[in-house]
Amino acid sequence: MDIRSLSAAQNYSIARPATQPDPEQAGAEAGLKSAFRDFAATVQKGEDTAMAAMIGDADPHALVQALAQTELAVETAVTVRNKVVEAYQEILRMPV
Repeated sequence: MDIRSLSAAQNYSIARPATQPDPEQAGAEAGLKSAFRDFAATVQKGEDTAMAAMIGDADPHALVQALAQTELAVETAVTVRNKVVEAYQEILRMPV
C-alpha cells in the first residue's frame, strides 16, 4: 500500500466535517433571511405610502420619509450586491 494514498485518505477524512453544515452557524442564515424580509418590507411600505399619497390619504411628510427609507434600502442592497460580485470575480481570478 502506498503511504501517500493512505495519508491522502486520512487528510480527506479529517477535512470532510468542514464541508458539513454547522448547526451553530444557523444564526447567520436566519440573519440573512431576516435582512431580506426587512428589505422587502421597507420597499413595500414605500410603495404603499406612495399609493396612499396619490389618492390623498397620506401626509406628504410621511411620503418623503418612506421614499428616503426605500432609497437607502435600495442603495444598501446594490452596494452589497456589488461587493458580492466583486468577491466572486476575485475568486475567479485566483490561479488554481
